[in-house]
Amino acid sequence: MLIDAHCHLDFAAFDDDRDAMFARAQAAGVRHFVVPGTTRSGWPGVLALAQRDDVSACLGLHPYFIDAHRLKGDADIEALDIALGEHLDIVAVGECGIDVRFGDTLDAQWQLFDAQLRLARQYKLPVVIHCVHANDQVAKRLRQLALPAGGLIHAFSGSPQQAQAFLDLGFMLGLGGAVTYPRAKRLQRMVKALPPDGFVLETDSPDMPLDGFQGERNEPANVARVGARIAALRDVAPSTITTQSTANARALFSLPL
Repeated sequence: MLIDAHCHLDFAAFDDDRDAMFARAQAAGVRHFVVPGTTRSGWPGVLALAQRDDVSACLGLHPYFIDAHRLKGDADIEALDIALGEHLDIVAVGECGIDVRFGDTLDAQWQLFDAQLRLARQYKLPVVIHCVHANDQVAKRLRQLALPAGGLIHAFSGSPQQAQAFLDLGFMLGLGGAVTYPRAKRLQRMVKALPPDGFVLETDSPDMPLDGFQGERNEPANVARVGARIAALRDVAPSTITTQSTANARALFSLPL
């Protein structure tokens, strides 16, 4: 059994063939899907998908959409607080975080990120973090807050030292399509050294296509390919990686057996 620990199955890219996409994933052995929210307007779609037994929902405010969040002031955070209180089956806060590529909005990103981290602490939920070129700063903030349920550093691509800093804080690292590229030597060295309980498999569908699939829509069926690449890097059987990742995702998100 495989779990795609991070996939945006509510996105419009799947509107024309969502049922077929689920069928292809199930044929590839993927049995559960963790779907993070990115905007307040998108939460209803995430929650609707979570009516399925094989989908778990996260709700958050993604830094990529910071301009839309800023227009609403504190209203989005208040709405998130209410949603977390009403929907007790939500498994994490996120996707939230910091993206240094958008330097002109960094102050607003940090304010929004801090507010969501405080909600994760309040509700004792893990947090799903988008962290681009900010690993050290984010790790420092997480260390200060000491969140009770840890979380996931989605699409981690930092150094072994940065990986260890997150692991020491009780976080897991999301591994996806990036690890399949021959040029990703530093990431692959880090993957080889990860402890068995330090990672989960993810696709970030419809984004982050694997090597050989550039320009194509990504989908959860490909999480098996990610696992196979990691197994080769770690010189173990693919079933070993599947077992480890599935156990880690279940523990992190308190998923059903």
